[in-house]
Amino acid sequence: MVHPKEKNNKGKYKWSRNLTTSLFPILYEKNWSALLTIIVIITTIFGNILVILAVSLEKKLHNATNYFLMSLAITDMLLGFLVMPISMLTILYEYRWPLPRNLCALWIYLDVLFSTASIMHLCAISLDRYIAIQNPIHHSRFNSRTKALGKIALVWMVSIGISMPIPIFGFHDDSKVFKNGSCALVDEKFVLIGSFVAFFIPLTIMVITYFLTIKSLQKEATLCMNDLDSKAKFGSFRFFPQSSLSLKKHFIHSLNKESGTFRRRKMQSISNEQKASKVLGIVFFLFVVMWCPFFITNVMVAFCKEVCDKDVIEDLLNIFVWIGYLSSAVNPLIYTLFSKTYRSAFVRYIQCHYQEKKKPLQLFLMDTIPTVVYNSHQLTQMKSFRKESKLMAKDYSTGTSEIRDLEETLKSKVSNMNEKVSYL
Repeated sequence: MVHPKEKNNKGKYKWSRNLTTSLFPILYEKNWSALLTIIVIITTIFGNILVILAVSLEKKLHNATNYFLMSLAITDMLLGFLVMPISMLTILYEYRWPLPRNLCALWIYLDVLFSTASIMHLCAISLDRYIAIQNPIHHSRFNSRTKALGKIALVWMVSIGISMPIPIFGFHDDSKVFKNGSCALVDEKFVLIGSFVAFFIPLTIMVITYFLTIKSLQKEATLCMNDLDSKAKFGSFRFFPQSSLSLKKHFIHSLNKESGTFRRRKMQSISNEQKASKVLGIVFFLFVVMWCPFFITNVMVAFCKEVCDKDVIEDLLNIFVWIGYLSSAVNPLIYTLFSKTYRSAFVRYIQCHYQEKKKPLQLFLMDTIPTVVYNSHQLTQMKSFRKESKLMAKDYSTGTSEIRDLEETLKSKVSNMNEKVSYL
């Protein structure tokens, strides 16, 4: 037997559930889709905030490429804040526009703006790195923080210019962005032209410059190895008479040491560039893979008007656009996996530690200094060694520094050294 109050409560529960179901029927049908989209939104916003903090606070990340990545993270974060939630809302309402009609053009404008800005940032990164490798002296003059911010501003201006026709035409005639209660671009010519200008053309530039950059790095690494090996062999030739054997050994040792240090630094620089290219290559690849299906389907809509099933095309576009959104959430994960600096910074930020812990200064105290006693023969050897060291430092310091730059300069210096040695 059911208690009257319980029966009354059950009746109220059924009534409230029926009311909720009648008002928001989609919440019961699309709850898994909504859950997945919420996860994507939270991951996008949170991950890109970490990237922005890392580039802002970590001095190791203060360079042109990372400034571009920070601007890209701002783009992705704004996409997660302003575009994705409304897109999720349209899913819950079976892709019917639930907001005031005059906001439709603004939402599409922001969607196109941030998507275009993402591909433009990646294109600019690829182009900037290629120019830096091809002409490093010229690029170094224009690689300050101010110049990098200027390039980023240019990227945003181009993105705004490409997407600006949407609000202009949309506010003037909302039939271009609104059809059958759904908010979407209707003008096929605009969709076709926009897809090429905002995606396919920047994509082509990005891919070509990226592979040219990889090819240039490989060529530079090979030339560097061959050049430095030849310099090391050149330094082992005999330029001194046999009477100055100790001076020659010192000169060859210094030359090999300088050559080895320069070679290590140069190869380390090339290795760092190759590692950065690898990470950026993964970012480029995933962006292309995730956005290509949407833009290819967009182009298909313009070409196969009556042949293609419109319902199938619309369903594919609704799926592919969220796969494209997912690329905005993936980038911080790539930085975490492949960059130690980003990874350590993210871990500290999650723990609310925004400054890197400095290692304590270690002091080594010596209580006593042992007394060393030399005999007269050892003192005589030490004096002669000091004189010889002074002569070597005076006569060969110039020669060892010039070897790093030009082999011809090295030959002229060595000939002068031989005259001095023969005089001694």
